[in-house]
Amino acid sequence: MSDLVIKPSGGVKGEVVLPGDKSISHRSVLFASIADGDTTINGFLTGEDTLNTARAVQSLGITVDGLGSSHLVVRGKGLDGLSEPASVLDLGNSGTGMRLIAGLLAGQDFFSILTGDQYLRKRPMARIVEPLRMMGAAIEGRSGGRLAPLAIRGGGRRTKAIDFNGPVASAQVKSALLLAGLYADGVTTVQEPSKSRDHTERMFSFFGVDIRVEGTKVSVKGRQALRPKGVVEIPADISSAAFFMVAACIVPGSDLLIRNVGVNPTRTGVIDVLSAMGADIALESRREQAGEPVADIRVRYRKLRATEVSGEVIPRAIDEIPVLSVAAAFAEGTTVIRDAAELRVKESDRIATMAAELAKTGVLVRELPDGMEITGRDRLKGAVCESHGDHRIAMSMAIAGLAADNETVIRDAAWIDTSFPGFERLLRQSAY
Repeated sequence: MSDLVIKPSGGVKGEVVLPGDKSISHRSVLFASIADGDTTINGFLTGEDTLNTARAVQSLGITVDGLGSSHLVVRGKGLDGLSEPASVLDLGNSGTGMRLIAGLLAGQDFFSILTGDQYLRKRPMARIVEPLRMMGAAIEGRSGGRLAPLAIRGGGRRTKAIDFNGPVASAQVKSALLLAGLYADGVTTVQEPSKSRDHTERMFSFFGVDIRVEGTKVSVKGRQALRPKGVVEIPADISSAAFFMVAACIVPGSDLLIRNVGVNPTRTGVIDVLSAMGADIALESRREQAGEPVADIRVRYRKLRATEVSGEVIPRAIDEIPVLSVAAAFAEGTTVIRDAAELRVKESDRIATMAAELAKTGVLVRELPDGMEITGRDRLKGAVCESHGDHRIAMSMAIAGLAADNETVIRDAAWIDTSFPGFERLLRQSAY
C-alpha cells in the first residue's frame, strides 16, 4: 500500500508525452482479436486495466505478441475464432473491460466466467446483462445478474438483433451491445438519450465495418468481417491529460505543452468546462490517427472563475469530474456540478469521495444527489488523503497538492497504475 507525497509546485512547465488512451487501448485489442489477420498496435496503454483485457484475449485463444509493452501485435482469428477459456477471466478493476468483453462473449457459442477485484464486483452490471439476455445470451451473476462474477453462455448463431433504447448515455453499454450485434442475424440498434463517447463506432469503421450513426442512434448489421488495417496508432488519453491540464491551470507560473492527445469531440468536455472557467487552453497541430482526431494541448496559468457543469457536457466529461472539482476548488465563486449521478457507481462513489477529500484541504463542498457545489479559495491546506481504491481520486488529490500550502499525502496510491503508469514520474518531471 504505497503513499504518494506531493509538495507545492512553483509552476508546471515544459512538454509531456502521456500514455495511450485507455478506452481506445481496450477496444483496439478486442477488435483486433476478431479481425481476419494481424494488427499492430502502437501506443497501447500498459496500465493494469488494459493489460487485463489483453490477458483475457489471450485466454480466449488469441496470440498477443509484446504484452507488457506499448507495442503489440494481435493475431486475429476472425469473427468466429475465439475459443472457450480454460479458467475464469479476471478483469481486475476494469469496468470497461468487463462490460465490453461480456458483449463479445454474449455472441459466442461457449461458456465463460468474468470476475474482478472487490471494487469491480460491487459495480452495477444489470445495465448490460438485461439487454444481452434479450439478445439470447444466458447470463447469471450475484444478485440476479446485477453484480459480478458473471457466468455467460453465449447465444452463438442464435444471437438476436435488438432495438435498445438506453435510459442513460453509456459508451460501455452501447459498445457491449454493438459487439454482441456483430454476431446477430439482423441489425442491432442502440438509442441513447445523449451521445456518449464514440470510440467503438470509429474503430468499427477503421476495421471496415459498416456502422450507421444517426444523431444518438447507432446501428450495426451482424456477421460483418473485420479487416485489419495493419497499424493502429493510439493517441495519448485526454482523461490522463486532464490532470496535467488542471495542474497548469491552478499553479501560478505554469506553461505546459501536452503532446499528441486524442481530442475526440465526445471526450473534450474537460476542455469546454475549463474554457468556461476562463482557462488559457489552445489546441495546436490538429491531425488524425486511426480515425481519431489528435492535437497538442498548450495550457498556461490563469485565474479561474466558477461555472455550472451540467447537461450535455456531463457524458463528455464524466471521468474528468473529479479533477474538474479540483479546478473548481481554486476558482473564484461557487461551481455547481449537476446531472452527474453516474459518478456514484464508478470505482468509488466519486461525489462522496471527492467531497470528503477536498473538505480535508479546507474547501467548502456541499454534496448534491447528482453532483456538488464547490466554493473556491486561493490556496488549499496540505492534508493526508485517501484514494478509496480509485485511481482518479488519488490523481485528483495529487494535483490539488501542487497548489497547497504544505505537503499532501495520498494513501494507497498504487491504484493509479490501473490507468496511468508513470504518473508520479511525469508529474515530478513537469512540476518541480
